[in-house]
Amino acid sequence: MTTLLNKTAVVTGAGSGIGRALAIELAKQGCQLAISDINVSGLQATKQGILDIAPKAVVHIYELDVANRASMLDYATLVHAELGDIHLVINNAGVALSSGLDDTKREDFEWLMNINFWGVVNGTEAFLPFLKQAQGGGHVVNISSVFGMIAIPRQSSYNAAKFAVRGYTEALRQEMCLNHNNIEVSCVHPGGIATEIVQNARISDGEDRAELSQSFDKLAHTTPEKAAKIIVAGIKKNKPRIMVGWDAHVIHVLVRLLGIRYISLTQWLAKRLNYQ
Repeated sequence: MTTLLNKTAVVTGAGSGIGRALAIELAKQGCQLAISDINVSGLQATKQGILDIAPKAVVHIYELDVANRASMLDYATLVHAELGDIHLVINNAGVALSSGLDDTKREDFEWLMNINFWGVVNGTEAFLPFLKQAQGGGHVVNISSVFGMIAIPRQSSYNAAKFAVRGYTEALRQEMCLNHNNIEVSCVHPGGIATEIVQNARISDGEDRAELSQSFDKLAHTTPEKAAKIIVAGIKKNKPRIMVGWDAHVIHVLVRLLGIRYISLTQWLAKRLNYQ
């Protein structure tokens, strides 16, 4: 898929952050769009942002909880009925949870997994049949994280989801290469992106949200707009892994060089930052 002109793209979690930036970037590339989020007002703002720069763009918005499998299946059928062939699906919707293992509530862990992992599976399963029948083939893009390559303290649930997304997506790419070579698959690993994910995260009772946000902001070196450009460029090159941000590239290299020994490094950093 070297060009996105006149393609139909689906983006979940498009009401803010990377999802919004991706929708706008894809519109610039000439896509017609089906964008969804649980936050309808955010979706409307995204649509207006698209129309401000591309007044003739085709943008359909849908309220959607990606954790609800039945809703996702209905959504895929509706998008196909309204927009025809579907060529690109970006499973982007995600949430955050900051909590030590001893403090993590099971319902919070399940909430995160239902969105960050099962939301990806739901989106892939729902849209894959339509991608297979699209003229010219299709592309599945699943958003993991640098925390799908390394684990850190207080992020066990987020790590679990993002490692799972990576494994699921890499297996999917291999199966498509073997059995449906008209379907391309990419896994995205963003580093620190300047979004509101921490402001909307669930945290344990003992954590200070303002302090957590301040720490995250210091590490969020990449804008959503820059992230979207990198992701779209990676899609057009059919990259199996798309690293977003210099920090993602550094972590990728460190893991390749150190293997499991990276844990000693993250433990040392956690102690220095008092992040335990």
